[in-house]
Amino acid sequence: MAIVYRGFSTLVNKKRYSLTDYALAKQDLMNYFNIRKGSKLMQPNFGTIIWDQLFEPLNETTQDIITSDIKRIVSYDPRLTVSSINVTQQTNGLQIQISLSYIPSNQSDTILLNFNKNASTLTTN
Repeated sequence: MAIVYRGFSTLVNKKRYSLTDYALAKQDLMNYFNIRKGSKLMQPNFGTIIWDQLFEPLNETTQDIITSDIKRIVSYDPRLTVSSINVTQQTNGLQIQISLSYIPSNQSDTILLNFNKNASTLTTN
C-alpha cells in the first residue's frame, strides 16, 4: 500500500486548499527557503542562510556554504533527496538550480530558485 502525504496550502486553487505527495513536499521545501534562518519564533534552525549570503561575493567558499545549507534543508524531509545543486550569480541576486528526487514515487524534478536581494523575494520557475 502506497503512502499518500496530505497537507494544507493557501497558495493553490482557492477551492481546494490541499496538496498531496510531491506538490506537498515541494511546498514544504519552499517554506524553508522563504524564511531567513533564525527568524522563526522558537525554531532558530528553521530557514536558510542564503538570504545572508546574497551580498557576499560568489566564490568557492560562498558556494560551499550555500550548497551545504541546501543539503541540510533537504535532509530534513525524508521524502526528498538532492541529485545536484548549481548556484549562479545574477544581477540582482542568486539563482539556484536544485535537482531533486521524490523517494515515494521515484519522481525526479528540477526547481529553479531566484533569490532577489533588492526585493527580498524568492521566485520559482
